[in-house]
Amino acid sequence: MKHHSPFSSAFILGFLILAFSGCGRKSADTVSQSAGPLPEPPLVLNVEPGTHGGRIIIGSLGDPKTFNPITANEASSSEIIRFLFAGLVNTDLISYETYPGLAESWKVEPDNKTWTFKLRKGLRWSDGHPLNADDVVFTWQVIYSTNINNVVADLFKIEGKAFDVSKVDELTIRVVTPEIYAPFLEYFGSVSVLPRHVLEPAVRENRFESAYGVNTPTEALVVSGPYRIKDFKPAQFIRAERNPYYFVVDRKGQRLPYIDTVVWTIVPDLNAMALRMLQGESDVYERMRPDEVDRFQEDAKKGHFKVVDLGMQMDPTYVWFNQNTNVNKETGKPYVSPVRQKWFRNQKFRQAISHAIDRESIIRSIYSGRAKPNYGFLSAANKRWNNPNIPEYPYSLERAKTLLAEIGIQDRNGDGILEDAEGNKIEFTLNTNAGNSTREKIAVFLQQDFKKLGVDLVFQPLNFNALVNKVNATYDYEVALLSLGSDGVDPASFLNVFVSGGFTHMWFPRQKVPSTPWEARIDELMAAQLKTLDFAERKKMFDEVQLILAEQQPMISIVAPTAYAALNSKIGNARPTVTSFARVTWNLDELYFKK
Repeated sequence: MKHHSPFSSAFILGFLILAFSGCGRKSADTVSQSAGPLPEPPLVLNVEPGTHGGRIIIGSLGDPKTFNPITANEASSSEIIRFLFAGLVNTDLISYETYPGLAESWKVEPDNKTWTFKLRKGLRWSDGHPLNADDVVFTWQVIYSTNINNVVADLFKIEGKAFDVSKVDELTIRVVTPEIYAPFLEYFGSVSVLPRHVLEPAVRENRFESAYGVNTPTEALVVSGPYRIKDFKPAQFIRAERNPYYFVVDRKGQRLPYIDTVVWTIVPDLNAMALRMLQGESDVYERMRPDEVDRFQEDAKKGHFKVVDLGMQMDPTYVWFNQNTNVNKETGKPYVSPVRQKWFRNQKFRQAISHAIDRESIIRSIYSGRAKPNYGFLSAANKRWNNPNIPEYPYSLERAKTLLAEIGIQDRNGDGILEDAEGNKIEFTLNTNAGNSTREKIAVFLQQDFKKLGVDLVFQPLNFNALVNKVNATYDYEVALLSLGSDGVDPASFLNVFVSGGFTHMWFPRQKVPSTPWEARIDELMAAQLKTLDFAERKKMFDEVQLILAEQQPMISIVAPTAYAALNSKIGNARPTVTSFARVTWNLDELYFKK
């Protein structure tokens, strides 16, 4: 999901502009730390050798909720965490080829289930403490702990069975999977390794979920990635400095990252983020809205920044109904009223709502034509896995009314408002994140579209972190409008969304058993497709998953916009991609400022 959160005052905004302007120049807070010894061997990246120095400024729409990579489940956290931790294996998000990370090499046995990873000798955490096989084994003990809620474990179980992760020696780890796990190298290898010497006490004392929280002293946030947190001022900024023990060099032997300091400034909304980029107060604007493109392209003629067209966006915008049938243990009341729950869990109701959305009008008015209607879980941008043969739901109030009439919903008294068979008016509240003007506009369009159908939609924008808490924790909401981000194209990227017990099975998460036969079928298919290395077989099964989702419409996809980004013209080694939420900075350790 995506982010959002406000500045605390105009004074702070002015202070930040003064404090962090001059992007890409030699910064006053240039890192003056001695580099630690390199491992044997270091990871050598075949990138254009850059020059060290400078500060990059990135706008962010919300404070992180955590710096813990195992519990983070929102972009406001993950957009920073991705640069704090390293995994055993890396994936290039342009070519999607895997290459070494903390592990210098690996091998797999003929059974395709037994893997051995060899760590680099001399790896160190940002505090200088050795990083070895004990840290890797500890990480997986944490992930599989039943006492710790996390979004990672869902991805690494086959029919409920965990992977066996064991230490062979100080630098060697063996992993045995219960069955063949098709995306093993990319997904297992990319998991952030945790520092055992720092976090083991937190696990022992049952406080891991609050460990590496936003209130943790920055010097206690020990990491292995290219950057470490230097300071954090809530609602203002997060500043990171180069990790002196980072294990990566360029082909000239220069230690990465090149850029000394990264500053994420918290801005109140996307309008403020765009303005800061236009005024030269940010170095990247990674998720430009389509209706801003003309203005940015015109301003780009001055040469300060450039605009890149990345093609169709990978992550569509969805609206979904809360189908959680459980009861709030604290209040004893259902999360969703039984009246609305009856509507929300009816397939024809969801299909009718999909037909009532005038996607073409949304595209013309909100996206300036730079988007396409989308009806499936994936967008066509995922060429490898997208199933184009799914049912579509073109705008048709007549079809919507027909479907609703079939389940007893119609205008019974001629007042223009639909009622169910018991006479209850069809009305509900939709939440999206305040500050995201595109989503706020979509919500208004939905309000108008549904009114034409005879449905009363109440629009209630919320602070992003408050909304995430409702969706992922308290389940105290009726309808949500959001996107889901991922840095992968493989079906495993969304495994915890698709499976009924998944942490981010958005419409009804963490089910003990599947609540419907179609969810049970998706569970079967997602488990089966992981067990074969035959792409055609995997594709066939995942096509069926997409077909079921399109027929059931638990998450109603609205549009897939064209993706754009802007970046400082002086940034070198930029390789923007639509496959990452961080479209420009996904390879931040390689970026540098040209002199």
